[in-house]
Amino acid sequence: MKRWQALTEVPVYPHLAGLAQQPFDLTSPGALAPARMQQYCCSAAGFDLLYATQRVNDEVLAGLQELADQCGLVEQFRQMRRGAIMNRIHGFASEERQVLHTACRDLFADNPAEPVASGQAGREMAKLRTFLEELENGSLANAQGDPLDTMIHVGIGGSDLGPRSVYEALRAYKRPGRRVFFISNVDPDDAAAVLRQVNLASTLVNVVSKSGTTLETLTNESLIRRAFEGQGLDPARHCIAVTGEGSPMDSPVRYLRSFYMFDYIGGRYSSSSMVGTVMLGFALGIEVVLEFLEGASLMDLAAEETGLQQNLPLLLALLGVWNHTFLGSATVAVLPYSQALHRFSAHLQQCDMESNGKSVSRSGESVAPLKTGPILWGEPGTNGQHAFYQLLHQGTEVVPVEFIGFRHSQYGEDLEIEGSTSQQKLVANLLAQSLAMARGQENENPNRRFPGNRPNLILLADRLTPKIMGALLALYEAKIVFQGFCWNINSFDQEGVQLGKVLAGRVLDLMRGGREKDDVGLSPEMTLIKMAKMVRE
Repeated sequence: MKRWQALTEVPVYPHLAGLAQQPFDLTSPGALAPARMQQYCCSAAGFDLLYATQRVNDEVLAGLQELADQCGLVEQFRQMRRGAIMNRIHGFASEERQVLHTACRDLFADNPAEPVASGQAGREMAKLRTFLEELENGSLANAQGDPLDTMIHVGIGGSDLGPRSVYEALRAYKRPGRRVFFISNVDPDDAAAVLRQVNLASTLVNVVSKSGTTLETLTNESLIRRAFEGQGLDPARHCIAVTGEGSPMDSPVRYLRSFYMFDYIGGRYSSSSMVGTVMLGFALGIEVVLEFLEGASLMDLAAEETGLQQNLPLLLALLGVWNHTFLGSATVAVLPYSQALHRFSAHLQQCDMESNGKSVSRSGESVAPLKTGPILWGEPGTNGQHAFYQLLHQGTEVVPVEFIGFRHSQYGEDLEIEGSTSQQKLVANLLAQSLAMARGQENENPNRRFPGNRPNLILLADRLTPKIMGALLALYEAKIVFQGFCWNINSFDQEGVQLGKVLAGRVLDLMRGGREKDDVGLSPEMTLIKMAKMVRE
């Protein structure tokens, strides 16, 4: 595969760096004129991106288009969807894998981008459909023949954050009588709190681990199995697995069913695979899952457009690169004005920061002085307005903001109070915050002066439906991938999480009474253990 240049080496980089010395002034007279606001809009898959409140002008946008072309961003995305080996560092040991999470939703085209992976996804979807039908018609039930109406989803990281955020977003579409709980943390209180709320006799446990060896997940599974046995129930009649084919968890003896995820799907990109859809199918039904996947597929197709103004994910990505790489903003806040998306920013934290929190290029060299992925964070509005918006408006840190909003509520249960509905109040707050951050406010009292020039954008759709949620998920996945390609890093491994796991294993050995290996003095690990008073006497 072609080796791509470092961002600082592409021809247009110096031009953009020069433009960044005097970015567009959002506080200048007429800066947010109607013509600009109408022009700076991009639409795809049910979303409108309003970005007139970004510190860009036509010259910057033209430069960002050149940057996309010279870095081959769309070309690389197309190669990724068609099965190129993207998970690699040239000249060094790496996973050497394809990156095909998009194949999980490429089920609606006559000619899928990668037919083999899409075929595997289709077969797993057929297995899931059969499983859900058996639950529905009662041929799959507990030992007493009673329905299984509750699911505990057990996973961590990508096996928890993405699926949980999608479930929370689509609870309005939940099937009557179905309940879903999540256990992720190895903290035993997490499992204990859930187990106290369920009737195990009518509960399915969905254990999710691609390797089948994830410590936290297997520990929680053991706690749950013990709880079943304590009630005289056979865990094998209640546990299902989502894992890699042939993994230690791929066992018909221990699990009622196994669904497969594949090496070419990274955990944080796995919500549209069996990792997410088994639980979502149980909670929402197969037709809702298919709508969700269709929305994601539509956004994947939009991400293959070459023009910046026609490619919403690419535009979102490059506005982020402009703010982070060229204007120097270290963080980005994703603020959904929808309570249903209250876990979406947490999912994006992992998806973005695990993907692009890298300091080595795909050639194995330091990316310095370039800075790669930003710190991503966020909470729903309007709650956040009463928490951290003070810093966003008047703090010394400039935090670019990505607002997400909807014109209509999910449930449609609303009242007009003092001349407006709650949903209108919610959207009014979103729009007002966007303008306030951009324009600021002059005041003789310095304490009431707002500097403005706080770049932000608005992602707006009609209603948070399954299809729109799929599009939103795919939008941010593509944004992250495009930014990784732009910074010339590998967005698909996560070596940074391994060191802590290795040291945790050593600490556990010492806590269990293992001997010190150092010849002189106590190791830092043993010193910490003793200070924490966690030594087994």
